[in-house]
Amino acid sequence: MSIVVSRNTPPGSQSSLREANRARLIESLKRHGRLTQIELAGNTGLSPATVSNIVKELTASGILHTSFTSRSGRRATLVSLARQVGLVAGVHFSSRQLRIAIADATRTIVSQTTLPLAPGHRHDAELDRLAILLGDMTESLGGTVHDLLSVGVGLPAPIDPRTGMVSTPGLLPGWEGVDVAESLSARIGRPVFVDSEANLGGLAEAREGSGRAASSSVYIRVGHTISAGLIVDGDLFRGVSGKTGQIGHVTIDENGPICRCSNRGCLEMYAAGPALLALFPESEGMQRLGDLLTAAESGVGSAQRVIADAGRHIGIAAASLCNLFDPELIIVGGELAQAGEILMAPMRHALARSALAASSGLPEIVGASFGEWAETRGAIAMALDHVTLDADVIAFSA
Repeated sequence: MSIVVSRNTPPGSQSSLREANRARLIESLKRHGRLTQIELAGNTGLSPATVSNIVKELTASGILHTSFTSRSGRRATLVSLARQVGLVAGVHFSSRQLRIAIADATRTIVSQTTLPLAPGHRHDAELDRLAILLGDMTESLGGTVHDLLSVGVGLPAPIDPRTGMVSTPGLLPGWEGVDVAESLSARIGRPVFVDSEANLGGLAEAREGSGRAASSSVYIRVGHTISAGLIVDGDLFRGVSGKTGQIGHVTIDENGPICRCSNRGCLEMYAAGPALLALFPESEGMQRLGDLLTAAESGVGSAQRVIADAGRHIGIAAASLCNLFDPELIIVGGELAQAGEILMAPMRHALARSALAASSGLPEIVGASFGEWAETRGAIAMALDHVTLDADVIAFSA
């Protein structure tokens, strides 16, 4: 489908109002995925009759797809964007793995892959590899990389929204001082958008996961690094330089060990993957977080204790975050979240001891809906956010 600039219509005209209503409906579907017509009316503020007319028009144009479902025992029309509208890609560079997923406009994954990353990976080699992989994946779908409407990328570091670069020195060597979106876009010729992995994990959970019903939530990602994404009314709160939510660098002990951020006693030094694995002698074979999780699941007491202690430290830091941000819900994701209650029960206990009490109670702590793919799904959501769809045009938003 061609990419063109949307036509201009006289402001205040009937045609302008109709286009505005169609855009409002499409934006709601981009944000929430699939909705019934009644839900669309509630989300957009349009009348049910107006929604019905727009749905009929855009379905006939091939922009929307309808099916039937049952809600509260009643038959309802379920509406989504049509798959043929186009493809987007979501990419997640974590500390040790690269995840790529290609989805259609309904957010249905049509292709995905996971590859290991070497410690200390650099942007140039990895972006070269990513460009090749995106080409291969789209080719396997019968197209080319130019069929991608946009690409979202998540990185394991805060991203300054003003520059598109890593905002804090020392957190991601090999990627600093680089406009990753511009660099990847030059390789593949498609629009690219970049954010931190925690922000994108939080976005996915808020849009279509555990945080969908919450007015505000915190997504805490725990793996080889620790960070958080803050969601307010379904949207990310990034702060001035993108450093919002860097809970991994909350000071736990001001006399503690030196962190990679150059401060002392940060949470990551007590609860992130490398710190936990370093507690075991080489003879126990704890080389990866997967080894630790397997041992804990098998009932190995030392592995369970290490994860529980990490949960307690994270809970104390989360209490400070709750006292400042006051979220409705805390969602825990990342590789260590696979430990489940071994991690989250101590988190709840520490939160109860350290957070200010409220009449409504403390935020609930739950696991992420999408597991290790939350950040990739968030990257897909971000990519879709930057694509403007209309009945007969597709254009990129700024």
